[in-house]
Amino acid sequence: MFTADQLVAHAVGDYILQSHWMATEKTKQHTAAAIHAVTYTLPFLLITQSPAALAVICGTHFLIDRYRLARYVVWLKNGARGPVTATGYADDVPPWMAVWLLIAADNILHVICNAVAIATL
Repeated sequence: MFTADQLVAHAVGDYILQSHWMATEKTKQHTAAAIHAVTYTLPFLLITQSPAALAVICGTHFLIDRYRLARYVVWLKNGARGPVTATGYADDVPPWMAVWLLIAADNILHVICNAVAIATL
């Protein structure tokens, strides 16, 4: 469903083009999240010129990052017990592990959204 090009575009957009300011502020303010979402979307111009697909890639990236939606996916996956934590994992999970598993879930959400947008729009 997704291609190597899409994975490379995701990695470039999310890791190379994202500044420290974007990374630390995107969950706190709309401006940082919006700037990150737009710069994240730029590499996808090499894959698709569909305005609808690019809008979905940008919009879903903004929403997933701004509201840290991956933590809710993790929380639901783990049985939705207790309050939602910053990572979605219970407090007894080692912090380093909870953060890396959240990063993995976040990346998977982005890749799925991107693949669906490119394949269908």
